[in-house]
Amino acid sequence: MKIGVIRNPVAGGGRLDAHWAEVAAILSERFDGVEFRETEEPGDGAVIARDLVVLGCDLVVAAGGDGTISEVADGLLQMQAETGKATVLGILPCGTGLDFARGLGIPTDAHGAVERIAAGQDRVIDVGRISYIDEHGRLASRHFVNIASLGMSGATVRAVNADRRKGRVSAKALFFWRTITEFVRYRFQDVRITVDEAAPVEAKVALVAVANERFFGGGMMVAPDAVPDDGLFDIVILRAASKLKLMLDIRLLYGGRHRNHPAITILRGRKVVVEPLGDPLANAALVDVDGESPGHIPATYEMVPKALKVRC
Repeated sequence: MKIGVIRNPVAGGGRLDAHWAEVAAILSERFDGVEFRETEEPGDGAVIARDLVVLGCDLVVAAGGDGTISEVADGLLQMQAETGKATVLGILPCGTGLDFARGLGIPTDAHGAVERIAAGQDRVIDVGRISYIDEHGRLASRHFVNIASLGMSGATVRAVNADRRKGRVSAKALFFWRTITEFVRYRFQDVRITVDEAAPVEAKVALVAVANERFFGGGMMVAPDAVPDDGLFDIVILRAASKLKLMLDIRLLYGGRHRNHPAITILRGRKVVVEPLGDPLANAALVDVDGESPGHIPATYEMVPKALKVRC
């Protein structure tokens, strides 16, 4: 099997650097014809993944955090749509957020992850596709594999990604601190949420998470019942409430103990449309797509069932 490896050298503050020579050697021993590439700027993961498919790679490994994994998956899915070839995604998690790997039970240490790449089984999972408004006011779209959300999470991931402590403190601590600090200054957004053909839900929200998997935000089990191959999103709506009370209750998310919280509604469906109500600028909530915030609502989330093979 010919494989490609796409490494984000700055993921997690470059925490893979100390082990990279050893990891690369092990991969080269286990596989014939390993092609190593590195990203240089946002969006490179998808572009390089497409190139590696053209080169004939049957397995493409994303070495980085959730953002890198998502970009690589998007590139593989683009090529699959164009050529019909299903390339397997391998995961070497080494970024700030390791939520997708955590949800699939993939080891988050380098050696354990390499062994899983070499000896693991391939699982076919669902993916999502989100359409949103990018930073230039243009309609954009891309796939996501874990969770795409909007509201407070968009502001939080921007703060986390800009934080100079990335890689020096634990992801859980960094996400928790930034969640609290961003929540203090956050203004709840008025939105309309339509799931499939159901009647729209109009609400003032802190967060709407459209989940294919369970974890986001450095270990928050925001969608405790989500399954990545059941053909359905779990949609978690956190409504506006007392900020002090919600801040105290954020800890419930880490254990998935928020199902019956009075401010939370959990729905299931295949298509979700979220639109701003009232002033469209004041309520243009930021989106978070697998740990990156590329734009804002209005946004449409669509399920693509059984779309991606993942080595896990």
